[in-house]
Amino acid sequence: MAIKSKKELRKRRHFRVRNKISGTSERPRMAVFRSNKRLEVQFIDDYARKTIAGVSINGKNAEAAKELGEKAAEAAKAQGIKTVVFDRGGFAYGSNLKTLADSARAAGLQF
Repeated sequence: MAIKSKKELRKRRHFRVRNKISGTSERPRMAVFRSNKRLEVQFIDDYARKTIAGVSINGKNAEAAKELGEKAAEAAKAQGIKTVVFDRGGFAYGSNLKTLADSARAAGLQF
């Protein structure tokens, strides 16, 4: 049995999550991606296969996550989005993703 890399394991977790959730035009998927340098959020309509809005920020700390959550909520409201399905992208729902989600909720998004 071959040893899997962290990236491969994350992709497997993401596929497992994606089998259970999908976004629509009324309730798009709020997909979060975390790289080594930045955090990114996209609002995706899976049925139309279209990205409705996207926001990113440099930095991975809690302050950057909080700011990104607020910016993401503003971008969603500008497109008329009120409710979303949260997709953690196979990443652990730890301090930064939880902070991002809480700040998006505080800014008015429902999920």
